[in-house]
Amino acid sequence: MEGIIYLHNYVMFYLIIIFFFVLSLLVLIYIEFYLPFHFPKDLITLDKRQFFLRNSKFTHWTSLELLWTFFPSLILLSIAFPSFSLLYAMDEVVIPSVTLKVVGHQWYWSYDWTFQNETFPEFDSFMLSESELLSLNFPFHYYPRLLETDNILVFPLNQVVRIIVTADDVLHSWAVPALGLKIDCVPGRLNQVHVKPIRIGFYYGQCSELCGVNHGQMPIQVAVDPMLISFEDD
Repeated sequence: MEGIIYLHNYVMFYLIIIFFFVLSLLVLIYIEFYLPFHFPKDLITLDKRQFFLRNSKFTHWTSLELLWTFFPSLILLSIAFPSFSLLYAMDEVVIPSVTLKVVGHQWYWSYDWTFQNETFPEFDSFMLSESELLSLNFPFHYYPRLLETDNILVFPLNQVVRIIVTADDVLHSWAVPALGLKIDCVPGRLNQVHVKPIRIGFYYGQCSELCGVNHGQMPIQVAVDPMLISFEDD
């Protein structure tokens, strides 16, 4: 996710430069072509033919045409190389500390942890309704509506987690935007992604694939726990 944010800021730098460059050209064209013909006193003795010949560099200038082909090509290359390296890093196979299997159902999630060839009991995660949120000890506004779950998924801090996803019935999508995760859950197929949480806190997501009438009631709640920092050694 840090790489995605860095690439976004990097591309925005070029977009801002291009925006102001194109804006300045539009203003220049407005001043050079629009104003003289709407205010004849600025033309003095120039007729339209002389005027366009004088400004032919804006319409028939070979050097300018070469420049606006060459420089955009350089900009595209400067954007392409960081994006390619980021795509490679996102698909790179990393040796994980722990493996999580995610199964999408209509309409809840099932989680199954595996650590050092030892499988832990599978558990389901359902969305908490508003009445269930009101029954909790903390004030209601402490909990995000439609995002709180009965069983929270806990990730270890600073450890690589391999996530294998699939679906039991229809297409789902397991997505936690703050962690840079979004992967399709396809019935009969296993997809894989990895993540290494580096900040403590709660992270929320939802199913990002239209999967039925209760599609909006499949939240994902992830807690990064510093107490599991030595998870790999225990």
